[in-house]
Amino acid sequence: MLTKSNFKEWFDRYKYAELASTSAALTTSLFSKVYSGLTTAYLITFAEYLAFYSVILFSSYKKLQKQNSLLNKKTSTHEIFRLVKNLILEFGYPAFLDFLVIRPFCMYWMPILFGNYFFGIIFGKITADLCFYFFTIVNYELIKRN
Repeated sequence: MLTKSNFKEWFDRYKYAELASTSAALTTSLFSKVYSGLTTAYLITFAEYLAFYSVILFSSYKKLQKQNSLLNKKTSTHEIFRLVKNLILEFGYPAFLDFLVIRPFCMYWMPILFGNYFFGIIFGKITADLCFYFFTIVNYELIKRN
């Protein structure tokens, strides 16, 4: 059952990564003056992924390190590999679908459909994020249960 605490947990988990990826998307969208629409759509997607996963990896590692320091133990290589494995399970296929199909589609077509490039990019990002987070949150909750 979904509760307010679920939404808060998800928000807290993804907020900084989302802020970084949104900034990257808007900044990279400026390349539309140089490259074609489809090339820019993939550049935006790549920049979003680089920003998002850099923040997710860094924050997940810092959280693990903090938990271990509270227990007065060092973070082991095994724990780092488990962290990476869980991130791959959480984001794997949603990221694959998002990167290859959903996000470039939204980043290409939404500005055309809106007739306004800036609002089209924002709406395209929101649309792609809804698809991405649906699958990612399902995976996250399954990982937490195991």
